[in-house]
Amino acid sequence: MSRKVRMGIDVGGTHTKAVAIDNDTQEIIGKATVKTTHDDKKGVSSGVVLAFKKCMKENNIKPEDVVFVAHSTTQATNALIEGDVTKVGIISTSLGGVEGLMARAQTYLKDIDLGSGKKIEICSEYIPNKKFTPENVRTAAKHLKEKGAKVFVASCAFGVDDSVAEQNIEEITKGEMGMETTVASDITKLYGLTRRTRTAAINASILPKMLNTANDTENSVREAGVKVPLMIMRGDGGVMEINEMKKRPVLTMLSGPAASVMGSLMYLRASNGVYFEVGGTTTNIGVIKDGRPAIDYSIVGGHRTYISSLDVRVLGVAGGSMIRLSKNRVEDVGPRSAHIAGLDYSAFTPEEEIIDPKLELFSPKESDPSDYVAIRLKNGKRITITNTCAANVLGLVTEKDYSYGNVASCRKAMQPVADYLGTTVEDVAEQILTRAYEKISPIILELAAKYKLEHDQISLVGVGGGATSLIGFISKKMDIHYSVPENAEVISSIGVALAMVRDVVERVVPNPTAGDIRVIKREAIEKAVESGAAPETVEVHIEIDSQTSKLTAIATGSTEVKTQDLMAACTEEEAVGIAAKDMRCSKEDVMMAAQIRNFWVFQHRDEKGHVLIRIIDKKGFIRVQRADGDAQICKASGYRNVVSAFWESLAVYTADAILRPDFYICAGGRVMDFTGTDLDQVLMLMEVEMQSFEGDDDIIVVGAKAQI
Repeated sequence: MSRKVRMGIDVGGTHTKAVAIDNDTQEIIGKATVKTTHDDKKGVSSGVVLAFKKCMKENNIKPEDVVFVAHSTTQATNALIEGDVTKVGIISTSLGGVEGLMARAQTYLKDIDLGSGKKIEICSEYIPNKKFTPENVRTAAKHLKEKGAKVFVASCAFGVDDSVAEQNIEEITKGEMGMETTVASDITKLYGLTRRTRTAAINASILPKMLNTANDTENSVREAGVKVPLMIMRGDGGVMEINEMKKRPVLTMLSGPAASVMGSLMYLRASNGVYFEVGGTTTNIGVIKDGRPAIDYSIVGGHRTYISSLDVRVLGVAGGSMIRLSKNRVEDVGPRSAHIAGLDYSAFTPEEEIIDPKLELFSPKESDPSDYVAIRLKNGKRITITNTCAANVLGLVTEKDYSYGNVASCRKAMQPVADYLGTTVEDVAEQILTRAYEKISPIILELAAKYKLEHDQISLVGVGGGATSLIGFISKKMDIHYSVPENAEVISSIGVALAMVRDVVERVVPNPTAGDIRVIKREAIEKAVESGAAPETVEVHIEIDSQTSKLTAIATGSTEVKTQDLMAACTEEEAVGIAAKDMRCSKEDVMMAAQIRNFWVFQHRDEKGHVLIRIIDKKGFIRVQRADGDAQICKASGYRNVVSAFWESLAVYTADAILRPDFYICAGGRVMDFTGTDLDQVLMLMEVEMQSFEGDDDIIVVGAKAQI
């Protein structure tokens, strides 16, 4: 029998890496790396195809073996950063009435500044409702073309409620005129005409670039004999079919970091944590909360959009960041890296080359300060000192780590710096990593506060080639757990290969009913299926934001060929050990709160009197980590009574508010979470989900006190 293979390709700043994974065992079959093809006439898509074909050839993978192929992309992000965009023409209208007076101003956008002198040029034509005819749409489009518009946006006030006018515009601009067009209501169903139109304009501006890349990549994959749909990584951590990407390319912003997050989730046994992707020049930091990556709306040109992507902080301090000196100390680390300066790390320089090393201070780029460190060797070569070099000196990396280098070389290169500062090599290394810590730790704490991660829940997951150069030092200083998974240097490619299809539907629905929830849930499932998910695999998570009246449905599902979960089930004793380690107590102090076929719920009362709570599944993954809560087993028909009791007993009373608990229900093989400030609303959400279970099924209801 032929094997089934999943292929994931990640596009990085320096390298494009492909990984082949056995669909049945999830074992890595092979890897392939090529230089990212920034300068190729087809852009980075050439590197994607080269890595893909190289991995197939070197590992004897037949085209018919491939059941899934996906890649991340930097195209959308780079196009916006570099200003490689197309002039956009906006054709807008309204449904009539008072809103028509405001729609003209709200859709008449200024050019969107992208920084560095780059911008998205925009021109607009507004058609009043009474004059909205096919002929007037053709005239407006003609005027915009004369002004240089190459793509169009169709936007209508309250188009999220009735998109007929937007679709009529598209029928003329795209159907008759052959011009690429973005329909604003296809991008988002949220109100906010200016923001929605701006998001659509950003999407339209990168359409030509993205379509060329997508078509080139798809054609090359087809020429290689692979017939399965080509999937693209979204910026929110899911994948979608390439045909869907061609409509909404803007959803691929931050596709690269998303790939590393999804790879991290494969190895993170806890539901909450901070992923820490360290490259040579930058470090990406973000949060995994309740088993899902933290998502927020992206900001482009200083304006918030409706583009959902990972909430990532990008720092100019990483494994290859060079050090900067004052007269008395190591003053800073980064943002310039050895790669940018064209210098080798001392860690990766043969010891025999480091003869008579001399300290030089210089500017890597013309506008940079002249305090960056270079070490000139007797043979005339210049090398530099990085975070990786410091970590090697302090013994924080081992031979199995990607960051491991020649410790003797590091020490010899660092000695002139130590002499300059009047200290030891070890102290210089300590100062270097301390400067990095001073930049990184506030970001970790800020994200933990934003997403309400208690300190004992912050578990760092280090990925990327430079992870071990920083993560051990940072975690020790912050007194938090950390892990670096196997194959960390290709974790992004693994994340792409094993990613789920994801789609999101958002609507403003004041006081939603159970019927509203069922409608948006069904729409989310349909969109996930359109993006390539098998219908029977799709699950939907519903969120209600009472302050904004926003109703969100997040659908995730697998492609037709789903990888098997072959991880061995853990025993109850092993689960107790996992809970004890995570709650930092002895096994004897762990209490079993409730148990059903697929889940255990453990508790531990800490020295402050808080009842820590952990939900652990049969594979040993911690699905929920909370600092204070309670759990009760009951029949599916009796959840309302338990929830109502917890609503009062777990409420937190403050001077000006009553903070209600969050809820989790373990049922079947799922852990469902529910949050709300209104009990009836929470029960309504639960009712929609619980309809799929029999009344006499055993379930566990967990309530967790709100974090103040």
